[in-house]
Amino acid sequence: MKTRILAAALALAASTAFAAGPDDHTHDDTHSVGQPGTAAEVDRDIEIDMVETADGMGFEPSELTVEEGETIRFAVTNRGDLDHEIVLGTEEGNLAHMEEMAQMGQMDHRDPDALRLAPGEAGELIWTFSNAGTFQFACLIPGHMEAGMQGPITVN
Repeated sequence: MKTRILAAALALAASTAFAAGPDDHTHDDTHSVGQPGTAAEVDRDIEIDMVETADGMGFEPSELTVEEGETIRFAVTNRGDLDHEIVLGTEEGNLAHMEEMAQMGQMDHRDPDALRLAPGEAGELIWTFSNAGTFQFACLIPGHMEAGMQGPITVN
């Protein structure tokens, strides 16, 4: 089953990768989720693993709860065999961005609300959650969100 899911994800990614050349991609919009934080502002660290399982793909933990105004350092490790990313946003915004990625081919995210990692790679993302609500973290690489790489962020 894992092989079938990985093969489908690779086929989907390959089909869109050649539709257009690599594209540096940045967001100019304001973030209802919050804004980039700095290391000096970090209130706590949350470790997140990007994983591939027999049932699909995902993040561990699969859901997050933070406090409004809290600055989080996400220590993210890709434990899978494929490239993965984590993008913070609203569900609607992430879905729209995912569709844009599928049409444009490969994108090199250079956004403070996103982190792309190769297999075995680790990185960090520092974010201040300035608004209460329910938001989302997701992998927007074509096929990955559909395979389960998404989860809610509850900001109390």
